Amino acid sequence: MTDQRPQYGEMATVEEQRRAAGLPPITDVSPVEVAPASEPDVAREPSVRSRPVDRFVTIALLAYGLINVVMTGLSYLEFSTTMNEMMGVLGVDGEFTNFAQGKLWGTIAAIVLAAGWSLTAFLSIRRLRTGKTSWWVPIAGAAVTLLVASICAAIPLMNDPAFIDFVAKTAGQ
Repeated sequence: MTDQRPQYGEMATVEEQRRAAGLPPITDVSPVEVAPASEPDVAREPSVRSRPVDRFVTIALLAYGLINVVMTGLSYLEFSTTMNEMMGVLGVDGEFTNFAQGKLWGTIAAIVLAAGWSLTAFLSIRRLRTGKTSWWVPIAGAAVTLLVASICAAIPLMNDPAFIDFVAKTAGQ
């Protein structure tokens, strides 16, 4: 004949299981109410507010910035041509001749533009995902990136003999 008794606490009540484990008995405690799974717990989890206008403006600014970065970056890669056009608009007599520095600093400026836009897009998307206001990130990123890229482009321009002569003549008037 086989033993048909419950094994390993199969039929034990909660109190018998706690007693066997050496735990104190359960006291009279009112049952805990559990919120339905579909409703977020407002006390523990901040609500992420949807901001469709902010999202649209941020994405539009990033798209505009990407087009601007591509067009400006390509012009920086042809630095001599771009500087000749700019010097013509300013009324500078002569042509841009600082080719070696122009090529180096134009490439650096193009890389700065691409890296600046990439960082700006990363930070903007990160803020969008967390529900924070993010329209200002592309504007601030563009300002900082433009400042650094302009400094990179100004270095070879300030060392060009034709531009130095133009500045000297203009300052002397």
